Amino acid sequence: MYIPKLYKSEDQELMKKIISENGFALLISDKEKLAATHSMFLANENEGNFYLETHISKANFQAKVLKDGDEVLCDFLGAHSYISSSWYDHKNVSTWNYEAVQVRGKVKLMNDDELYEHLRKLTFKYEKDQKCPMLVENMEDEYVKNEMKGAFGIHIFPTEIFIVNKLSQNRNESDFRNIIKELEESSDGNSQRIAEKMRNL
Repeated sequence: MYIPKLYKSEDQELMKKIISENGFALLISDKEKLAATHSMFLANENEGNFYLETHISKANFQAKVLKDGDEVLCDFLGAHSYISSSWYDHKNVSTWNYEAVQVRGKVKLMNDDELYEHLRKLTFKYEKDQKCPMLVENMEDEYVKNEMKGAFGIHIFPTEIFIVNKLSQNRNESDFRNIIKELEESSDGNSQRIAEKMRNL
């Protein structure tokens, strides 16, 4: 994707944070035809090498066509908010502040052991804070293995990573502070998150 230099980030920790906090993202491919699936992602590192993992239904078109070595695009949208031009001290255009990550990479299909571990980690991430966590290791093996039959797991090893951190860096100090003020007064959670990120710049 096109990223103006002012908003382009090389911050790997920011990338990991955006992915971790916004793991329900798009898996996009163009094998045979353009296709996109919302799926749950996990970010991993192995000996310093960053990669992603996810799974989709085996009934999904992408599961029927994707093979080892195929290219996919993973799209993560973080906090985002409308920025009204009425908040500036001069005439200008309205815009949108946002953070996002796109990872283009090569597919490596999971074997059964890898898929089990992926589902175990994914379930732990979202279940650990529940009142009565339903963890994979507490389920009967037969039940888990039966459910796994319908899942198609893949690793994605990045070839390109794009990080966007667009937070009104092009505005003067007065406009910048007023944008934060307006965002903080909004009842929208995303607007408040963008305001906090702007304050921390």
